[in-house]
Amino acid sequence: MITVWGRKTSSNVQALMWCIGELGLPFTRYDIGHKYGGNDTAEFLSMNPNGTVPVIKDGDGTPIWETGAILRYLANRYAKSPFWPEDLEARTNIDKWAEWSKINIALNFTAPIFWRVVRTAPQFQNQDDIAKAIHKLSNMLDIAEIQLKQHDFIAGDCFTLADIQFGHILYRYFDMKINRTKHPEIIKYYDRLTERPAFKEHVMISYDELKVIQE
Repeated sequence: MITVWGRKTSSNVQALMWCIGELGLPFTRYDIGHKYGGNDTAEFLSMNPNGTVPVIKDGDGTPIWETGAILRYLANRYAKSPFWPEDLEARTNIDKWAEWSKINIALNFTAPIFWRVVRTAPQFQNQDDIAKAIHKLSNMLDIAEIQLKQHDFIAGDCFTLADIQFGHILYRYFDMKINRTKHPEIIKYYDRLTERPAFKEHVMISYDELKVIQE
């Protein structure tokens, strides 16, 4: 049994839960962080001194934190090819795209765009900064657009761990009211992701609790 600490509206938790869903692993999840609190307690900090989510324990194992490390742990222990191949070269190609997605897509979306648009009151939003952040992300998405012209998924022709890291932000990206550059191949790719039950369950969920409510 996988125990997960982390609120379902955390994008990193969503990536983890999507992976757990794809692998069909039994789990128990506790809402921790943001309005739920709990991530500053001595008990939680003993598992993760950073106070961030997600954190997992696999059975009675040692707590694991950092989303990328958790995903690779689950893939190494429970996944099979093509999601996470035994062949080193094939696995490294997937890991390469997963790392690229985390650094260039997720990190350039969540704080620079999502937080500035959804988690910041309109009167405090800097539209120039938002526009620059969208432009920077769009340049990175151009790379994915080229890749997806050649393959059905981000690391090749099969769904893999890399798609978890790349695809988990796309629901919010396409749902938000922002000026997006047209990427038709990414739209087709996203449509394919929305057909996956685990994506629907763990990623395509409301983020209303994160929105700044105006009086």
